[in-house]
Amino acid sequence: MAKASELALVLVIPLAVITVILPLVGDDPLRRQAVAWVANVIMLGIVWGGLRARGQRWRHFGLNNPFGGSQSVIRFFLKSLAVFAIALTAFVIGSVIGANIVGVPEATQTSNYDYLRGNLPMLLLALAAVYVVSSFGEEAIYPGFLITRLTELGSAGNIGIRIAVVVSSLIFGLIHFDWGVMGVMQTSCMGLALGISYIYLGRNLSILILAHAYMDTILLIQMYLPAS
Repeated sequence: MAKASELALVLVIPLAVITVILPLVGDDPLRRQAVAWVANVIMLGIVWGGLRARGQRWRHFGLNNPFGGSQSVIRFFLKSLAVFAIALTAFVIGSVIGANIVGVPEATQTSNYDYLRGNLPMLLLALAAVYVVSSFGEEAIYPGFLITRLTELGSAGNIGIRIAVVVSSLIFGLIHFDWGVMGVMQTSCMGLALGISYIYLGRNLSILILAHAYMDTILLIQMYLPAS
């Protein structure tokens, strides 16, 4: 019952915050992005509170120190690059699926990042924030928390794990609703790839966080560079 309540809090409270506050900030892209980040921070806070209440730490979700010698470091970075490549491929597959759903090749809506265009100080600030809120936060919440808690709540067998991975990826896609239909499909497929990688790699969350950081860095730098 406690785990079910925790899951409900993690999902419902941030959704309520977004539903109430987002209409109040209007179309200002920076404020809309701030609302999404605040929702993520709230989710992280609830997850952290649940861990503390159970006497657990982030390592319960697979956040371990990957550096156990030079060979270990090399393997860690190679695995993170492999996960990055897999997730990027899944993102592209999501683009194809999204194009078939909407009927035309619709571009991902990333106007919320227009404030970064040519603004180096804002880019550096955004990178620092996104590494915490997105690279760490989204991996800790979706593969880490959701897959772990869903399997603990239901079945830890193969079917239960597969359901947990799919549910986690769908929710991950839906939180990117501001990106439009295309963006939801892209991030859902990316979330599925990350979720599968999480299970395949023995729930090593550190690798996923670094792979996600690569993607966030590329995205923000693209938003910073002048439009062609």
